[in-house]
Amino acid sequence: MRSCRKNGIRVRRLSSMIETEPWGLREQPKFINMAVEIETEAPPHELLRLLKDIEAAIGRQPSVRMGPRVIDLDILMYDDLHLKTPDLEIPHPRIKYRDFVLRPLAEIAPDTIHPVHKKRIRELLDNLKPSTP
Repeated sequence: MRSCRKNGIRVRRLSSMIETEPWGLREQPKFINMAVEIETEAPPHELLRLLKDIEAAIGRQPSVRMGPRVIDLDILMYDDLHLKTPDLEIPHPRIKYRDFVLRPLAEIAPDTIHPVHKKRIRELLDNLKPSTP
């Protein structure tokens, strides 16, 4: 993959795109999910602002929670950082429960250790119990 750098973010790895059933609000079209590993010097809250700016530039509009959206960018992990503020929690608190997050993440970072659960991403995926959203 060719390196891409913009806004202080360098894309290092991309997973494949995975089509999944909606989670939460079931009566909506399927979603396309993927994971991206980046390199940045932006601190977490600045990175969040950059991601929200990207969402807005692509056309994301406020809508119903878990409803259809053009794009949804989340910070899943940031090195081994633990952070909990009113507007940002790292690592993302629901990673270990969501197949649609773990599958693409395991594709690009299977041996990465989750900083809270202390398990490899691949282990979290392998141990995921089926659930109803």
